[in-house]
Amino acid sequence: MVRRILTPKQSLNKAYQKVTVFRDEFNLFRKNLSELPTNIDHEESEENVKNHLKDFLSNTYYKDKHLLNTKNKTDLVIYLDKKQDSKAGVLIEVKRPANKGEMITQDDLNKKALHELILYYLQERIEGKNDEIKYLIATNIYEWFIFDAVLFENLFYKNTQLVKDYNNWKNDRKVSSRTDHFYNEIAKPFLDNLGSDIAFTHFDLNEYKKLLNKTDKESERKFIPLYKILSPVHLLKQPFSNDSNSLDRNFYNELLHIIGLEEVKIKNKKLINRKRIEERDPGSFIENTMRILKTDQAIDRIKEPGKYGDDVDDQLHHIALELSLTWINRILFLKLLESQLFNYHKRDDYKFLNSKKINDYDELYKLFHQVLAVRLQEREGSVKDKYALVPYLNSSLFEISDLENQAIRISQLDNNAAIKISKATVLKDKSGKKRIGTLTALEYLFEFLEAYNFTSEGKEEIEEEKKTLINASVLGLIFEKINGYKDGSYFTPGFITMYMCHETIRRAVVQKFNEKYEWQCETFEDLKNHLARKRNTKIILEANVVINSLKICDPAVGSGHFLVSALNEIIAIKSELGILADKSGVVLATYDVKIENDELIITYNHGEELFEYHPPQKRATINQQVQETLFREKQTIIENCLFGVDINPNSVSIARLRLWIELLKNAYYTKESNYTELETLPNIDINIKEGNSLVSRFELTEDIFTSADKTAFEVYKMNVNLYKNEHNREKRKQLKTAIDKTRERIKGIGLNPVKELDDKISGLTEKLHDLNRTDMFEEQKNKAETEKIEKKRSELSTKLEKLIAERNSKLEEYKTLYSNAFEWRFEFPEVLDEEGNYVGFNIVIGNPPYGSDYLSEFKNHFSIHYKVSQYKVDPFAFFIELGSMIIKSYGFSCLIIPNTWFNTKTFFNLRLFILDKLHIIKIINLGKDVFDEANIDTAIMLISNSHQSENSEIINLIESQPRDLINDNQLIRFNVKQSAWLENRDCVFDIHINPLEK
Repeated sequence: MVRRILTPKQSLNKAYQKVTVFRDEFNLFRKNLSELPTNIDHEESEENVKNHLKDFLSNTYYKDKHLLNTKNKTDLVIYLDKKQDSKAGVLIEVKRPANKGEMITQDDLNKKALHELILYYLQERIEGKNDEIKYLIATNIYEWFIFDAVLFENLFYKNTQLVKDYNNWKNDRKVSSRTDHFYNEIAKPFLDNLGSDIAFTHFDLNEYKKLLNKTDKESERKFIPLYKILSPVHLLKQPFSNDSNSLDRNFYNELLHIIGLEEVKIKNKKLINRKRIEERDPGSFIENTMRILKTDQAIDRIKEPGKYGDDVDDQLHHIALELSLTWINRILFLKLLESQLFNYHKRDDYKFLNSKKINDYDELYKLFHQVLAVRLQEREGSVKDKYALVPYLNSSLFEISDLENQAIRISQLDNNAAIKISKATVLKDKSGKKRIGTLTALEYLFEFLEAYNFTSEGKEEIEEEKKTLINASVLGLIFEKINGYKDGSYFTPGFITMYMCHETIRRAVVQKFNEKYEWQCETFEDLKNHLARKRNTKIILEANVVINSLKICDPAVGSGHFLVSALNEIIAIKSELGILADKSGVVLATYDVKIENDELIITYNHGEELFEYHPPQKRATINQQVQETLFREKQTIIENCLFGVDINPNSVSIARLRLWIELLKNAYYTKESNYTELETLPNIDINIKEGNSLVSRFELTEDIFTSADKTAFEVYKMNVNLYKNEHNREKRKQLKTAIDKTRERIKGIGLNPVKELDDKISGLTEKLHDLNRTDMFEEQKNKAETEKIEKKRSELSTKLEKLIAERNSKLEEYKTLYSNAFEWRFEFPEVLDEEGNYVGFNIVIGNPPYGSDYLSEFKNHFSIHYKVSQYKVDPFAFFIELGSMIIKSYGFSCLIIPNTWFNTKTFFNLRLFILDKLHIIKIINLGKDVFDEANIDTAIMLISNSHQSENSEIINLIESQPRDLINDNQLIRFNVKQSAWLENRDCVFDIHINPLEK
């Protein structure tokens, strides 16, 4: 048996390690902890010790939320909730401090305390059918040994011989059914012969005695891991404040209130609507904006008002909503920036989002467009000194948008219009009660945001003021919900996006290296070992180039969650391969980079310390090197590897925002500015585009670049590359105009949807012209001939009118069909070869829309261009086919979709297409427990568009917990099994979906 001893710090989820601890809760823990040993009488029984331990845990953490009690012979159990019939979450074996013979030690685990825990675990799993145990603990109050239940599951429950021996003992088929027999004759010899590692967390309270009465920050920090290791978040594996899977409902609802929206439930679907008439506040962003739009007659200036709604009221609402979200997005981004600047410098003068500095909308307008969008040395007027500490970011987020140019600017809003404070507000008055009354929108918004902790990364410290953490992941979830206001959107949980990116990107990376170097690596571990043998500076730099050539696309990008997860995964992959290096090729060898809780976590000192950036004073430090490397890596990956498309312009804006936020997390002060100015953000907006992914004019194989266009194509690619890092606003605008002109010109190449009708019209026009000319020069005609000519003229004219009407109708239909079409053939020059031919993405990944009816108007187009089309089919089916088309040969597509396509008749064509055209690598049937508030049976499907040698892998998780999909290295912990809904078939694959009969 090999022991692997972890400290509390090493054992914590690193994302949880970054969560701040509130002062009042921490002080309670310190008080109760200091009293615990003094209450213990070493001569008393185990029952006495157990009762004091129960009081400590209950009074510190679990009171009124979780039941603590005995269960059968288990000394103490922490239940999953406070009900008597709830399941056991933590099993605790308690020993008297004097009972050294039965208590395990760091050097000797094979003692009665561990035997007892093994027995209790097997009883719970086998007799109790409890698969929700989280941890097991052995303690004598001073020494604590904490085991993850996953270890017990793999080492003990999954060991067939041990379970067989347990069952025989339990059913009196051994010489004795006494517990001593199980401990001494079954558990002890089993552990003696165990060759596996046993990992556990260990700490001794005696080592903390001297620190208990110290109040300095360093002493307090040493208690934080101890506080967290015994908390319900850790021991019961609960979500926590910066958990990307958990919506902060209070923040979300009050933000909606300030915008002027509310969440309503319609037909089991939660939608976001404009507030009811009687609840509307004149100062809310929506109402204020709509009022100014009406007064200013802005609708008359909108180029395509029809895309915002069918009537004026609808158009006004949606224009106001898009503008409001643009402004709110900017403000939230700035709140993250402000928090980051404050963390870097610990000075209040870095705080700029407050009513003292910004007391009206005109000032906010200046902040957006005369401060953030302008270099420090180029700023003019009052803003120059007022915002001297606010950095220039070079982000198109702070450029005036097309809609703002056509409609109104934020400076035009009414400063005095008020909002009623929400009844459930987070704001408090001086006595600590909820505030009441009214505030102007900016006052309300700034005070509301200040009531939360926007520290972008969180940190391991004690927070004096109790503020809920709102980080980028939580904001992403909120963005997704607000953005899906029409149809109700479902945020893909982080544990799903993590898993999908992990499974897909690692396969693509292995494939990339095999193609580049003609290696034969079959797995990521093979690649890791291969690179370890060859690693030097040249190989490290080359390997980074190989990975940076990956092209990943989400064709229904939404809030950009999948692209953020992909970004994190690529950096984690580089770290794991030992090639995460600075620009000169020096590897960050002493730093560990992992993904936990859908966040990129950087630690050092064997995982003990979290990386936190501190701006250098005079010269570069290792801390500076790490921050610069992370920023540069993120920028390179975002610019070169990540692409997205969405039909919703708000989604496009939010996806761009999410990626900018990821860069902001690693913003650093540059050496060139003597560490006084932040590195600017690149123009990543060009990689995330608006359009209908499913509709295109051009086939991917179409030759749209003739020999005369080769130069124009090269200029097009060059302009796209130049745009990404251009700082000058005017030059950036010129580049964008040039790119758009090239795109529009390409769209017109060889496309005449009414050519056949034009030819017919031309022919008829010529005939009518000839007839009129004959009539003009023919001097003598009898009446019969005249009537004959008139009749023919009338027939030709009628036919011509019909053809012209048909032509105009068809042209209008064409324009409507392709008004928002996305041209995969050329929109992303990064996936074209040097000749302008379409090559494709390495990976398509995402959560496509389903159940939507927005496709009805494209039915004819789909029936022609998609093989999966049939009488009635869900949009996700088209995204499966699209994904297989836009990936390159041997590319991968990984989508989370409803599992209804397994066996329903409406997906017969889809099943045939998948079986005949694609290779199924893996299908995971997830069941209903994935999306919060959505009762949808879903599955993850990973496919390739080319046959591969590996067999299909089918996993059915319907009776398991999908959240347990990932563990440690994100490996599936469930046995692979072929399910009833998948059947064998004589084909090239071992496992196939039966397409059923029509």
